[in-house]
Amino acid sequence: MTRNNGTKDREKYGTSQLFNFNKNSYLERTSRPIYAIIFLLPFIVFYELGTIFINTDVLNRSEGLVVAFVWLQKFMAYLGFSSRVTWMAPAFVVVIILLALQLASGKRWNFNLRDIWIMAGECILLAVPLIVLSMFLNSSVQPKVKSVAFDTGTKQVSVETLAAADNGSHNADNSGKLKKETLLADIVTGIGAGIYEELVFRLILICALMLLFQDALRLSHKNSIILSVLISAALFSAHHHIDFLSGRLNQTDPFDLTRFAFRTIAGVYFAVLFAVRGFGIAAGSHAFYDIIAVLIKDVFFPQ
Repeated sequence: MTRNNGTKDREKYGTSQLFNFNKNSYLERTSRPIYAIIFLLPFIVFYELGTIFINTDVLNRSEGLVVAFVWLQKFMAYLGFSSRVTWMAPAFVVVIILLALQLASGKRWNFNLRDIWIMAGECILLAVPLIVLSMFLNSSVQPKVKSVAFDTGTKQVSVETLAAADNGSHNADNSGKLKKETLLADIVTGIGAGIYEELVFRLILICALMLLFQDALRLSHKNSIILSVLISAALFSAHHHIDFLSGRLNQTDPFDLTRFAFRTIAGVYFAVLFAVRGFGIAAGSHAFYDIIAVLIKDVFFPQ
């Protein structure tokens, strides 16, 4: 008696690792959850410290608190934890989930620090295609706009907004300081988006969808991946325009077909990275995309 494809696939693949590589190769080692913890820990610490020490007004202007980060905070508050605990909880959630996946995977715990530097270079290279796509879409749709509206997960600050801030201060030094603080806040926000959006929409959502389609509905591994990637990408794009918790439209980011399409493509791209290379590379590539986009906009397309 033959077994169905879903059963065979479950024997070959684990839910947290959708593709397997040769044992102890670079690709296999760096897709382990323990590598994701070590690689992302500096980003997590930087985001946490940034949201604490950056001026609150500047941080709010850049939407420094990532929506997915806030969701995790609200969930912990709903469970009854204090505000001090909920502020640090999302970082611990990332580490705890990855530790659990490492334990469940049965993979080795050893790591090579040289791999971490190679992972950083890999993430930067993987961010380039999205940078090129973002520039192409914006130049083709808005050819007369002086600055490229990179989608970094931060609020787009218009020329008029900065000009108003400058006129209010009547001081060039204050204006320069404001722009530097805004740049740093945008970088902090981008790093937070890379970690916590990947946590919610890739690590948690895709794993949950894989369990639903592959284990509960007994679809094939291939079909489960395709459905999980497409659904997670669509929800990832939609959450920028809709507050899922309240069901209200996001007034600071009204729906735009080009931006929605780009974010959906980016969601598919990050989902594929997660499926092939694991959470560490997906989150790192997302974070580096945001960092590079913010720096390019500041250097080459200053407002």
